[in-house]
Amino acid sequence: MSEYQYYEFQALDRPLSREEQEQLRAISTRARITATSFTNTYNWGDLSANPRKMVERYFDAHLYVTNWGTHRLMLRLPKQTLALATVRPYSLDHHIEVWTTRTHLLLDLTSEDEGGDWIEGADDSLSALIGVRDELTTGDLRPLYLAWLSALAAWELEDDDEEEYRACSEPPVPAGLGELTAPQRALADFLRVDDDLLAVAAQASPATPKKPARPTKKELAPLIAAMTRKEKDALLLRLALGPERGLHTELLHRLRGADAPTTVSGRRSVAHLLDAAQTLRTERRQRAEHERATARARHLTALAGEAESIWQQIEAHIATKKTSGYDQAVSLLAELRDAYAHARQHTDFHQRLARLREDYQRRPGLIHRLDRHGLR
Repeated sequence: MSEYQYYEFQALDRPLSREEQEQLRAISTRARITATSFTNTYNWGDLSANPRKMVERYFDAHLYVTNWGTHRLMLRLPKQTLALATVRPYSLDHHIEVWTTRTHLLLDLTSEDEGGDWIEGADDSLSALIGVRDELTTGDLRPLYLAWLSALAAWELEDDDEEEYRACSEPPVPAGLGELTAPQRALADFLRVDDDLLAVAAQASPATPKKPARPTKKELAPLIAAMTRKEKDALLLRLALGPERGLHTELLHRLRGADAPTTVSGRRSVAHLLDAAQTLRTERRQRAEHERATARARHLTALAGEAESIWQQIEAHIATKKTSGYDQAVSLLAELRDAYAHARQHTDFHQRLARLREDYQRRPGLIHRLDRHGLR
């Protein structure tokens, strides 16, 4: 299989200047570059620049997908919208990394699955994922917890230290894990979050607080009056330099901080989460197996009740003297064998089969197929 790498970068808060676009063109002569994006694919070679440096300098979101199983999402947020101390509890090994520049906080989320199948459309999913950036600026930490769950599953595969699992606790559990938004669901899929692990994690997640009503002038006026002059000057400066995506949402979040999505302290150990997810997975598989067995039993009971009609169909297929007819006859016989066995009528079936083999003993094509399927 040939190599495939997909790089996509998006500028959201401001467009790129002509000078910046020319700087990016020096990185790649064949990339598609616009005032808001940089996109390129590689079947050989690689990007001749560090994606982290590109995001730090030019872009607010970056998607990277390969055909050897790498899924990577990088986000750049204004530093004042999300504190580094808030993000750090969710960092885990190299799968979730966070750092800051003078003006921004950057997140690097990675999922690796070398043995997995190619996920169709993974390289066309940045538009579905970008929404988590706005959610993070409003204090919704569900995207961080989802990334942590993805990293946790990878950590389990890489490490077998049971004591370390028991010593490590989960980070703060955000509200609403049981009711993800569309961007969060897209993120869970992109980072390959295990559904059973997510279901276990959601058991300790409180319900999402009711969305506050649209604020009124009467409500906002005293909140704005209570802001310091320094805070107001900083916001007015950013507004004057605008447009800045998410500034309105950020301002409302700061004014109505009490309405921010809540979290509860993470009290469960990593070992507890992984064990509970395995238990849930086993129970789900057992239920599925039980449902399949029940459906099969119903099918065989119905088949046994129509046995005479099916024997007639078998004779009709054999009478065609065609290989396709023989194949259909043998398939029906195999089903009938199971139906008779289910009805505890083994002897009846084998007596009928013996007569059929005797009647058609001069049909080698049919006899060979019967033998191959154990219909003796």
